[in-house]
Amino acid sequence: MIKKFTFIFLIMLLLASCSSSNNSEIIHSEKKSKLALKEDIPLDFFPRNITVAAVGDSLTQGVGDSTERGGYVPYLEMSLEKDKSVQDAVFYNFGVRGNRSDQLLKKLGTEEVKDVVKSADAVIITIGGNDVMKVVRENFSNLKLRAFTKEKKNYEQNLIDVLDAIKEVNPNSKIVLIGLYNPFLKWFSEITEINEILEDWNGTSQAILKDYPGTYFVEIDDIFENTDDNLLYTDYFHPNDKGYELIAGRVHQILTEEVLKEIPYKRKAEGNGEKMIER
Repeated sequence: MIKKFTFIFLIMLLLASCSSSNNSEIIHSEKKSKLALKEDIPLDFFPRNITVAAVGDSLTQGVGDSTERGGYVPYLEMSLEKDKSVQDAVFYNFGVRGNRSDQLLKKLGTEEVKDVVKSADAVIITIGGNDVMKVVRENFSNLKLRAFTKEKKNYEQNLIDVLDAIKEVNPNSKIVLIGLYNPFLKWFSEITEINEILEDWNGTSQAILKDYPGTYFVEIDDIFENTDDNLLYTDYFHPNDKGYELIAGRVHQILTEEVLKEIPYKRKAEGNGEKMIER
């Protein structure tokens, strides 16, 4: 009798174990299926609405743009709106000709800019070129490398403060920093020191961005270096229409390949406001 009871108990235990294992496998399978479905959703499945704040210097304002619409910004806006993953792209342009990194920091402290940054999905920055030119103007008759090194330290701290200011207002915003290019390369290619200085400053910017999640660097120096086309305005310093279009193309590439994947889906809801949809 005891043997029979023991045998029945073992059978029940085995069945319970199998049942539990099967249920676990089913649940696990369902989880994997849901996860796979979630991961397989393409970027254009839910076209998103994005808000972008463009801040910085004359490259953002658009000096050299014959249409006077804002340099690279309108080209980027048009490219994004053609993208199937974007339903609507709203840009706010706060570019100021001649702005250095310290002046950009002050600009970010204004209520007008803070209100936009607060709700921006991405903040795109052009800065640093006027910091370099400040050294050139102040030391034109006796230009030495140490003058650039000293100013670069100021730029480093200002860039850190700029990133902190943006993240303080909007911790979730993605930040895209457009790098520096050498406008003198085509006409003064024998002066290699300028190229080396700008490469050093670009390297510094990239090193700083590594300490901030959700930040991206866009290299544009090669656009102006590896071409026979004239991409500069008549002042031989700022980009012309074609130059701005190529810059926008490079930024668009970074946005579609990296940035948009990190921005939650938003679609316009009925009435006021927007509805968030997580991927």
